[in-house]
Amino acid sequence: MKRRSATVLTALASASAAALATVLAYGMPASAHDGGGRTGAQQLGDPQYGVCRGLDSGCYHNWGNFDLSKGIKVLVYSRTAGPRHANLGPALGPGLNPPLADANVAQKALVKLGQQNGFAVDWTEDVTQLASPNTLFKYNAVIFLSTSRDALDDSAQTSLRQYIRGGGGFVAIHNAFGTEYNWPWYEGLLGGTNYYDHGPAQAGTVQTVERNDVSTKNLPNRWAFTDEWYNLDPFPSNVRFLAKVDESSLAQGVTGSMGHPGHGANHPVAWCQYYDGGRSWVTTLGHEDWAFTNTSTSDGARYFQSLIVGGIKSAAGAAPFCR
Repeated sequence: MKRRSATVLTALASASAAALATVLAYGMPASAHDGGGRTGAQQLGDPQYGVCRGLDSGCYHNWGNFDLSKGIKVLVYSRTAGPRHANLGPALGPGLNPPLADANVAQKALVKLGQQNGFAVDWTEDVTQLASPNTLFKYNAVIFLSTSRDALDDSAQTSLRQYIRGGGGFVAIHNAFGTEYNWPWYEGLLGGTNYYDHGPAQAGTVQTVERNDVSTKNLPNRWAFTDEWYNLDPFPSNVRFLAKVDESSLAQGVTGSMGHPGHGANHPVAWCQYYDGGRSWVTTLGHEDWAFTNTSTSDGARYFQSLIVGGIKSAAGAAPFCR
């Protein structure tokens, strides 16, 4: 009996150790606090990024941190610690909502789009404004607008992660894909992918591949646009693809200086997913100044603006997400 009891205790200890190792590797299983209802691999999390991610709304944490009755408010973050896109204009001063110059085209355009579409916009390039999740919880979504390289310090990284885990919304526009290269959690937030390189900026044709989503429902099946057409690596995974570029429409091709490793002719430019408790809506588009300011459809600017407005609203929880 003693020998059998010892054997049982040894087996239980081994099982407990294995369970603990699984939790440490993949995260806690679902509970009533984080939405529940997950099955299989989703219950334990993505084995690569250690979080619940994908298209199952059970990956969303509805902890009541956001009150839409007070209106929608978003924070635009455009700090650059490397290359800076021309449409961002000169670097912004410290604090929240510093003065915007005429050359701060993209930031001013998002403020205007918010005014036209029912959401308030704050803006900053001051990393200390992201240092506390309590500060970020004032916003229904945080927008990374062509940020670059190591745009976050340790405090801001922790704060962003806690914000997302608390049910926050995240929107990535253009060079947000050229940001935080060495942080796997952020790569997962982008859809398990990141910027690799790009070919020349050139005119092409965007194909709308998902018409049910709020960000794409008003777009035509095909529309003209000009961009750098980022190459990605690895190929995005466990996401809903919303739009892609028809590579056959690119006269100069898409291959950058280091090849085209992450995808073939199936070249996505916008997608969405639930990630680690939050909502993530992303697009690689947004290189040109006029894409944010023109009101025409012949160059695709109005369609691009409709795309990102819908993405912002859905990530913020003001419209159905990732349908």
